[in-house]
Amino acid sequence: MGWNYLGIFFIVALAVCLVGFYKYVYFLSIGYGFAVLGIGVTMAIMGAMGIFNMALPHYILCALFVVYGFRLSGFLLIREIKNASYRKTLKEATGEESAMPIFVKFAIWVCVAALYVAQTSPVFFRLLNGGAVSAFTWIGIVICIAGIALETVADNQKSAQKKERPNMVATQGLYKMCRCPNYFGEIIFWTGIFVSSLDILTGIGQWLMAVISYICIVFIMFNGAQRLEKRQMARYGNDKEYNDYANKTPIIIPLLPIYHLNKVEK
Repeated sequence: MGWNYLGIFFIVALAVCLVGFYKYVYFLSIGYGFAVLGIGVTMAIMGAMGIFNMALPHYILCALFVVYGFRLSGFLLIREIKNASYRKTLKEATGEESAMPIFVKFAIWVCVAALYVAQTSPVFFRLLNGGAVSAFTWIGIVICIAGIALETVADNQKSAQKKERPNMVATQGLYKMCRCPNYFGEIIFWTGIFVSSLDILTGIGQWLMAVISYICIVFIMFNGAQRLEKRQMARYGNDKEYNDYANKTPIIIPLLPIYHLNKVEK
């Protein structure tokens, strides 16, 4: 029956991502975090029911899905409610809601739900393949915790700095290391999920799903950083302080000398 359980996680993700039909950006933001949370809760319930042979580290991984999803979606939801400037930026970035045909929304809904299931699949595959605990399990957990911590600190630092200087990007704290430390934290979290399964994946199907989904999330983070940089260049492109900061600070990976993902005029 094994792989059929992915269908249960898919249904959970679809149900949560229905919020995207209210506002399609929610497919990729609030729906994303809560879908990961829902899958984590579902895995834990299935373990408690005896469907999977789960030990403490497996429940920790499920709990990390819950913490990750609640923190991300909660942060985005609160920011949208409280921050009028963010609501304006969000509206400008997404365009006219009514202009998107319903069949496009339906396609996005199905595709993102499938992606969220694939992203969480390394933990499922460990359970499916017997649930053995190894050093990779614990290493993955540590990496995941580091990713969540980095994202949390980065988001809090950005919020604090934007209150002090609303007309400039965040440049202090973690933002001295790279311009998108929250995206870097996202990559670290999913790296931990991927690493946690490295010794247990079997068959081309499991490897393909785990590897492709990991590549997808890395690509999405770089694409998000590129779009953010484009908006910042449009707003701060004539500001010397911004240009000095952007030209010397890696955009997403600390110490990796990739400073721009868009064409910059000299």
